[in-house]
Amino acid sequence: MIQDTPDIVVTGLAAISAAGVGVEPLVTAVRGGQSCLTPVPEAIAGRAGLRWGKAEKFRAADFMPPLKARKFDRCSLLATVATGMALADAGVTKDSLAPERVGITMGSGFGGITNSEEFLTGYFQKGVDGLTPMLFPNTVANAAASNASIEHHLQGPNVTTVQRFCSAENAFQLACRFIAEGRADVMVTGGVDELTSRMLQGFQALGQNRSFAADYAEGCGLLVLERRSHAEARGARIMGEVTAISTLGLIPAGRESQAVSQLLPSESPKRLCLSGTADLLPAFAALLPDTPRICLPQVTGRSIAMGGLSMVALVATLGAGEQGLHLAASPEGPYYAISFTGGKPV
Repeated sequence: MIQDTPDIVVTGLAAISAAGVGVEPLVTAVRGGQSCLTPVPEAIAGRAGLRWGKAEKFRAADFMPPLKARKFDRCSLLATVATGMALADAGVTKDSLAPERVGITMGSGFGGITNSEEFLTGYFQKGVDGLTPMLFPNTVANAAASNASIEHHLQGPNVTTVQRFCSAENAFQLACRFIAEGRADVMVTGGVDELTSRMLQGFQALGQNRSFAADYAEGCGLLVLERRSHAEARGARIMGEVTAISTLGLIPAGRESQAVSQLLPSESPKRLCLSGTADLLPAFAALLPDTPRICLPQVTGRSIAMGGLSMVALVATLGAGEQGLHLAASPEGPYYAISFTGGKPV
């Protein structure tokens, strides 16, 4: 399927990752090709040799009072802080636009997994008497986007998508649709993931640490989208344009090359970005071997909603007028190809 993206532009970016807090640390890590992954302590992983991408430099106290931060779980903190950063980057303040015309779509893998773990631990240990009602709101996947919208007074469309390694891309596609259909003027979109020790232990028990869960990571990458006419009317800086979105739900065995060719644009991109598990699929990994590429699993780690950070890295590294192609895959599909044209590079 090919979705039209009529004059939708990117006017703001935000990133929190193992590279640091902000877009510039992420861009520096990508351009330098340096890995920000660190060893997982053997006491957690049960063996040596595993790495993870923890957002160690993120401190909620740098952005809000400690008493306020205590109301949020870590996933919501990442999303709420990153949303504020993205809106500020786009020049959107609480009073500058009608709040019902600003929305958010967020992809997430597990949502607030720490609170879910604590909530269920109480139940398993003490039954119903062990349940803590205050923890429940953050156990649902859409808590992060909801908390971000409440904090920043976003009253437009609010949707969370959970679609394996293409969760952020699915959220991005929805954001473009809401703008194209006139349901919102500005959309914040991308992905957020939290990483805990218990998750690594679960992946280890399932044998996933040697495949899709290797070098698992956390973080949040967000983009601010709006129509070009709307952005120009308010004097916003245009950092890039969404040129096209193509999707495939399934790639039949033996027809990989034919299917992947359907995702490619007619013009060769200046930069290729592989997200999700695209780098592990031969049909994607072998594409455009001479084209400079971004592959965040090797830089800041892999996660379910890493597409948000990957798209931020791609847009931030495109020069004015340069074409970039973001390719994302989940092991059993779907598959996304999102084309960007660069504006002003970071």
